[in-house]
Amino acid sequence: MSLLFDEICEQPSVLSRLTQKNEKTAEQIAEEYRKRGLKGVYFAARGTSDHACIYAQYLFGIVAGIPCSLGVPSIITKYGAKLDFGSQVVIGVSQSGKAADVLAVLKQANEQGCLTVAVTNDENSPMAAEAKYHLFCAANEEISIAATKTFTAQMFLLALLCEKISGDAELKEQLDGISADAASLLKYAPSALEAKLLRYRYLTNAFILGRGLEYPIALEGALKILETNGIKMKGAAISDFYHGPIAQIKEGDLVIVISGKGATSDDDRAMIDRLHEIGAEVFVVTNDEELYKSEKFGILTPQSGSYTAPFMFAICVQLFAYQLTVIRDIDPNESKVLKKVTITK
Repeated sequence: MSLLFDEICEQPSVLSRLTQKNEKTAEQIAEEYRKRGLKGVYFAARGTSDHACIYAQYLFGIVAGIPCSLGVPSIITKYGAKLDFGSQVVIGVSQSGKAADVLAVLKQANEQGCLTVAVTNDENSPMAAEAKYHLFCAANEEISIAATKTFTAQMFLLALLCEKISGDAELKEQLDGISADAASLLKYAPSALEAKLLRYRYLTNAFILGRGLEYPIALEGALKILETNGIKMKGAAISDFYHGPIAQIKEGDLVIVISGKGATSDDDRAMIDRLHEIGAEVFVVTNDEELYKSEKFGILTPQSGSYTAPFMFAICVQLFAYQLTVIRDIDPNESKVLKKVTITK
């Protein structure tokens, strides 16, 4: 087994300790958010961390009715702009806590007296020191180039903050059960995927699609597969895929569809039907047993609630990427191009 696989398998234990380590801080942030009368969230992140923020963007909107924006840090670092963050909490997210451009956003927000939060895996990082509050991933050191356990930890911490601000009981219940669901998934998913993915040994390109809460997992899945296997991958929203990108699909192409039971199920099925009409090969990652049984290729995840099902889908696409490296005889921890920590300015 590889370091990547080991870190994927650490996720149940990482997720199990996040509430205890961060609940008090999350409650303090939520209390200050309400006292200040804030009305929005401004996220600053890059890469995998950005995908975690997109998940949170959906979640805050659905659960708390709070509009969120994804920051463009280069507005500050390259163009020297002075942003008015207004009545927003500013949240910087980075695995290392060293992202220079995200740090610049936090610094400018602090200069305006804003409520600032850093989400990192390093309590002694520059971002943790800069922000008023720090939410800690507590994932131990992540060595593999491909981020796995820190991604789901970031998602969890942002979801925990959403739960504290909204007081949503259903979200709390789902977060409380997430570690057990992840442990259950990891008991069968690695061997199940190993058997199903042999046919993709010579895969050169593919698409991965999702909508709503599943959209950021499609983006993250594409990133994980391309950075570990060097395969040309594109993640996209199902709603956007109709507007041009579907023209790239031809008979025999692989399209992975992330589909959770709930609000976007009908859209997922409509896209799957269209892909079959074209002749594409569809691989579903879903918690919908009926959909799973209706498709030739796929994997079924535990019956998590709609808010936490994306965590199970994230673990599946991580395993998908890892198993492809095994099948293709690739070391996912060796890269002539990528580095674990990328400092964007």
